[in-house]
Amino acid sequence: MKKFFYLGILTVVSSLAKAQIKLPNFFSDSMVLQQQTEVSIWGTDKPKTKINLKTNWGKTANTVCDLNGKWKVKLSTPTAGGPFTIEIKGSNTITYKNVLIGEVWICSGQSNMEMPVQGYNSQPVIGSNEAILNSTNSFIRSFDAQKSSSKELLTDINGAWKSASPATTGKFSATAYFFAKKLHSILGVPIGIIHTSWGASTIEAWMDSSTLASVLKVNIPEKVPYNQTNTTHTMLYRSMLHPFIGYTLKGAIWYQGESNRPRAKEYQTLLPTLINSWRSQWNQGNFPFYFAQIAPHSGLPNNQINSAFLREAQLKTMLTVPKTGMAGTLDIGEQFLIHPAQKETVGNRLAYWALANDYNIQGIAYSGPVYDKIEKNQGDTITVSFKYAELGLNSFGKTLSDFEIAGSDQIYYPANAIFTKGKNNWVSIWSDTVKNPVHIRYGFKNWLQGTLFNTQGLPASSFRTDDW
Repeated sequence: MKKFFYLGILTVVSSLAKAQIKLPNFFSDSMVLQQQTEVSIWGTDKPKTKINLKTNWGKTANTVCDLNGKWKVKLSTPTAGGPFTIEIKGSNTITYKNVLIGEVWICSGQSNMEMPVQGYNSQPVIGSNEAILNSTNSFIRSFDAQKSSSKELLTDINGAWKSASPATTGKFSATAYFFAKKLHSILGVPIGIIHTSWGASTIEAWMDSSTLASVLKVNIPEKVPYNQTNTTHTMLYRSMLHPFIGYTLKGAIWYQGESNRPRAKEYQTLLPTLINSWRSQWNQGNFPFYFAQIAPHSGLPNNQINSAFLREAQLKTMLTVPKTGMAGTLDIGEQFLIHPAQKETVGNRLAYWALANDYNIQGIAYSGPVYDKIEKNQGDTITVSFKYAELGLNSFGKTLSDFEIAGSDQIYYPANAIFTKGKNNWVSIWSDTVKNPVHIRYGFKNWLQGTLFNTQGLPASSFRTDDW
């Protein structure tokens, strides 16, 4: 009888231990919540348990766990500020302290997003030491998702919110940190960055199976080696994106594409599809989605593949998908490295898009020149005009280079280029080799150092006027 009595006690104790309120790890002390909206907060507890949330900014929320023990509430947030506390009562009580209200962005992609402020081994981030030294700022916080692999849809992920400081900033994503730093310096509000990325990952790995199946044949093997997680369809979506879906955001930044260079034509469909699917799953409408262009380089395997086609796919996404933008990088590539050292420049250029389009900062440029139209002049000269160059074009002392021109034979030759007299956003292109030219292209190769900018110093993307 004693044996059964003790077994009964253990069963009750075990049940009580399990009946504890639990939330994903990113709901924690020091988290950042999106300001002036209804943020989603969720977790689990014993089925039918009443859940009560109370904040010290005066808002409350209540619900009851469903039969599976799941619960979710919408909580009204004030204007940016803090620190605040949130008390959550269920089977037990959890109190989150040092909570900030501000602007929240999710930051994802492959190694160029993953690259930390301190740089990689023998691969620097320009200015990293000074940036780390001067980084102390409790209003810039990052949640860095630990890498994980799963064939199942995960609902939680390891990681912790950390404030920027010399002890922590070196490990933050450089692109995400400099993006956040620029936003904070202008807006003066807390900035939260959720960083989830994996080096060498393909875009297909960050998409759910049903969305991916709508554009590609999906094949997920029964066993996936850990070192293939980043290139296996849907794997990173399941383990490193799905847990965050529903966390209320302002928008997303993305730095990926190198691993999809051999499939640039597919990427032209995949990137818009990924953007639209994330927006649909977050159910926040068309939240802003800004991405970094892959930079020129010539030191990769399969270098015979022209990465300009991938850059073209990125540019077309910017031009066709609402509330997207691209940070140009044609001027800051590393010839033999895929990781540009000027990460602060990339972060700043992504921030320009957000500041101009989402935070109503007027009077700043946010895009480099974008090809607009072509004209054939008398003789053998072609002229092209550019948008996003209202104050004109500039080469900042460089000779315009990397233009090519072709006739109807579809063979391109190096071309001369000058700024067109009397037209401040036009370029004239010609070659003595090509009579009766019909098309031109610029920067349409793996490695170059861009020479075409708008007056505000933002670089033009590579482009072509043909569809050969």
